Amino acid sequence: MSYQQTTIAVNDAVAERLADALMEHGALSAAIEDAYAGTENEQAIFGEPGMPTEQIWQQSKVIALFGEHDDAAAVINRAAAECGLGGIGFETEILPEQDWVRLTQAQFDPIQISDRLWITPSWHDAPDGNAVNLQLDPGLAFGTGSHPTTRLCLQWLDSELKGGESVLDYGCGSGILAIAALKLGAGSATGVDIDEQAIRASNDNAAQNNVQARFFLPDGLPAGQFDVVVANILANPLRMLGEMLAARTKQGGRIVLSGLLDEQVEELSEIYGQWFDIEPAQIEEGWARLSGVKR
Repeated sequence: MSYQQTTIAVNDAVAERLADALMEHGALSAAIEDAYAGTENEQAIFGEPGMPTEQIWQQSKVIALFGEHDDAAAVINRAAAECGLGGIGFETEILPEQDWVRLTQAQFDPIQISDRLWITPSWHDAPDGNAVNLQLDPGLAFGTGSHPTTRLCLQWLDSELKGGESVLDYGCGSGILAIAALKLGAGSATGVDIDEQAIRASNDNAAQNNVQARFFLPDGLPAGQFDVVVANILANPLRMLGEMLAARTKQGGRIVLSGLLDEQVEELSEIYGQWFDIEPAQIEEGWARLSGVKR
């Protein structure tokens, strides 16, 4: 069966209401995307620990999916009227029937992080049975190892963990860094994220990898310090969280920071240099990783 995919341009005041109304009136799905995605005007929205969360893009597009024989125009008109909109324009594309699961899986192959560390989706066999293999499937939470910032942190864990360390993964996303730390020999690993979805995904991924990690929302993180603190987030929250992350690091412990751009290295090095002896940055594809030892 084919499907009809419709795209409706709207502003942020009505996007969520329209998406909900489309679902109520018969759409199979309705998603909201940045109207300028893929252009120089693309707007990043995020919610990192310590930062306010932007809810939606100012100029959005609602993408709705309908069955092959559904009256998509009638559903859109009813939903628009319910939201107080007049005549509303939309574009329609016919999507041929496909094996969407197989198509999605084909886009994700095992990722080699280092000589001994691989990230392998569950539908693939481990490429190297003697390697450390993280079984991780793409999901709603950020972090599959494909982004340079995640790879930089994984490579640090692979090369620097000696065994038995306590590790804090602040901004854990999918839990990949906490899980990797345990599989690489850490004694314990704790993850923190502001998103409950990320906490659920992290727990599921830890179970899938047969490791015992703990994951918390920021307010639920127990008191204590760690041998290693990893924060793969963004420059703005890293600016704001320096004192807190330093307080969570044991004297002589290590900090690893990523999610920042090459041109932000000097500023972040100066901020964290208040508490840490910062080592030279590692750069990959314009993204940077900082690390240091707490004085």
